[in-house]
Amino acid sequence: MDCSSCAAKIEGAARKVEGVQDVKVSIASQVMTLEVDDPSRRLPVLETAVTDLGYQLDRIGVRKDSGSEHDHDEDGDDDDHIPDLSHVTPAYKRALWIVVLLNVGYGIVEIAGSFIAGSQALQADSLDFLGDGLISFLGLIAVGWGLAARAKAALLQGIFLGLLGLGVVASTVYRVFIEHQPESLLMGGFALVAFVVNVLAAVVLIPHRKGDANMRAVWLFSRNDAIGNLAVVAAAGAVWWTGSQWPDLIVAFAVAGLFLQSAWSIIRDARSDLRQAGR
Repeated sequence: MDCSSCAAKIEGAARKVEGVQDVKVSIASQVMTLEVDDPSRRLPVLETAVTDLGYQLDRIGVRKDSGSEHDHDEDGDDDDHIPDLSHVTPAYKRALWIVVLLNVGYGIVEIAGSFIAGSQALQADSLDFLGDGLISFLGLIAVGWGLAARAKAALLQGIFLGLLGLGVVASTVYRVFIEHQPESLLMGGFALVAFVVNVLAAVVLIPHRKGDANMRAVWLFSRNDAIGNLAVVAAAGAVWWTGSQWPDLIVAFAVAGLFLQSAWSIIRDARSDLRQAGR
């Protein structure tokens, strides 16, 4: 559910540009921070390298309508600089709302399904849906927010997601010691529906997948999570074949681990953004 892979791709492309000494992309605020020896020469090359990957870049403090670059405030706070919003069309917002409703709605359904089927893998997967829905919702409501506001919202989100992930890990550890075989048919059925939901979300986002980093990340969430749903389906088949709960537990630990890694990445980058906004 995280967009660390997006950040890594952008950072990798930026580092290949001559003169770029350091680069960091925050997955909390979608802000890229650079150290470059000759900005006037290097930035156009860097922007081309990143947009070739399918991402859109907007320079903070630069408005496309005027073509002028606004200086930072004396205290260095970027929070009053509103990014260019020309890409935020009604269709863009509508697509994000559909993704939010699909993810949060089915996340709630899958939580109930995880208890009915007795599956920890479904429980972990349901948190993945809820996490993606929250990230999409943040991307929708935070359009035009300043750096500090986006960082604070992302920090609260990361903490909440981390607590949910720890809850799944704790309940999965409990199941290690309390033998319980999940209902494999129910488990597989809910996972297949989850796959369909993620495919639908990906289809909705296809026209916008080459937009800004946030929309690109949400599209990748849906695409990658559809692959993850197939892992839960495979685990359900393995539970049925072996008569053991271990395939379910192994997948649950793997999904929960990735979930916690995502939450920590959001928290880390949000704290870094808050420090930068406070300079």
